[in-house]
Amino acid sequence: MDGRQGTDGRHVRGALHKGHERLKLKSPPPSTKFRIVPRRRAWRKLHLGVDAETGTIVAATLTSKEVDDAAELGPLLDQIERPVVAVIADGAYDQDNVYDAVAARHPAAAVVVPPRSTAVLSPCADTNPTQRDQHLRVIAERGRMSWQKTSGYNARAGAEGAMSRYKQIIGDTLRSHSRPAQKVETRIAVNVLNRMFGLGRPESVRVA
Repeated sequence: MDGRQGTDGRHVRGALHKGHERLKLKSPPPSTKFRIVPRRRAWRKLHLGVDAETGTIVAATLTSKEVDDAAELGPLLDQIERPVVAVIADGAYDQDNVYDAVAARHPAAAVVVPPRSTAVLSPCADTNPTQRDQHLRVIAERGRMSWQKTSGYNARAGAEGAMSRYKQIIGDTLRSHSRPAQKVETRIAVNVLNRMFGLGRPESVRVA
C-alpha cells in the first residue's frame, strides 16, 4: 500500500503480500501456514501489508486457510491510519470487491493489480475507463513487463521480503492453541520484526 504524507511528515509506500503464505500451528511448540498437532493439523494464513519504502509491516491479519486473500484487504486497510494513495498486490486481488474496498476507504488511491490473462475491457471503457481498463490498455500496448515497471507493481517485492523475514526469524509455526492467542502471537511477532528492522539494515556492496 502506498500512503500519502502522514502526521509524522513521512511518505509511506507499501504493498500487500498474498495470503498464500501460511503458518503452521503446532502443539505444544507451534507457519504463513500454522500446524496444530498432535490430534489434528490446522493451517492459518498470515496476510501482511508492508511499507515498501521502509520494509515495515503496517498491517497484519491471521485467518483460516479457507479465507480468500482478497477478502482480507478491507481489514488490512482498516489498520492503516495514514491516507493510502496506492494498493499494490498480485493477481489474486484482481477482483471487483478489491477495487470497491479501496474506493470506499481511499477514493483517490490507485489500485495496482495485474489483470488476469483473460480479462477484457469494461462496457464503459471508451467513455469512463476504470483503473483496470487503463491497466489492460497499457499491457496491450506495451506488454506486461513494461506495465510492471511503469505502474510501480515491482514494489510488491518488498512485501515478499517481509514474509521471508518472518519465516526465517520467527519461524513458520504457531505455539498458541486458541485463535485469540494466535492472533496476539502474530501481532507480537510483527512488532518484534519491525523493531529489529528499525535498528538498521546492512548496506551491501558488490565486491569485484
